[in-house]
Amino acid sequence: MNRNVIIVIVLVVLVLITAVQAVQLSTLKTSISTGKISTASAPSSSSGSVPSSVNDLPNMVGGC
Repeated sequence: MNRNVIIVIVLVVLVLITAVQAVQLSTLKTSISTGKISTASAPSSSSGSVPSSVNDLPNMVGGC
């Protein structure tokens, strides 16, 4: 096969993948805005306690 043909095929595949992802993102955004899908929030830690092994760690890690 000619090198230019291979490059064109690869570019077409990449453009198609990008188009599919754009449609999926748009659909997801629409679903979230209409309330069909709800976003989850991170669990809150009201106690504030950490395991004892974490307390023994140094405050900073040495670097370069």
